[in-house]
Amino acid sequence: MDKLSGRTVVLVPMAAEHVTELRRIRRTPEVRSRWGDVDTEPDWPFDDPDAVVYAILLDGTVRGLVQYGEEEEPMYRHASIDIFLDPAVHGQGAGQDAVRTLARHLIHDRGHHRLVIDPAADNEPAIRCYTAVGFRPVGVMRRYERDADGAGWHDGLLMDLLAEELRE
Repeated sequence: MDKLSGRTVVLVPMAAEHVTELRRIRRTPEVRSRWGDVDTEPDWPFDDPDAVVYAILLDGTVRGLVQYGEEEEPMYRHASIDIFLDPAVHGQGAGQDAVRTLARHLIHDRGHHRLVIDPAADNEPAIRCYTAVGFRPVGVMRRYERDADGAGWHDGLLMDLLAEELRE
């Protein structure tokens, strides 16, 4: 797994040296409200053997995480993306650059024709970010995901991107 370079971000394979900063970011109220309590996940971010995980570097500093998973069944082959960023860099284009960089890799290097991403349906900044890269809403998945506090459910927005729709 090689590093991937975008316009402003560099995606580097997850390593132990990134964990402390990523755990700090996961504990911020903005990220915790979407990704849940990292303190209940002692092996995170190395707990999912099916995920390929990158730290997002901006000017050499860890600013977030982006990961993908692949469905390898030939009839349904596609990849899915997840991302979070340090709230200190929200709204500065780093998310778009990271998603676009990973999407380019999944399409050009991994041969995927279709990618999916599934933000919370009320996460308007994330939806704008993914739309800018070329993702389109497919539908609302009702009561799709547990709330971060585990007390209830919220809707998810399924979005997908076909290879020819990637906005460079």
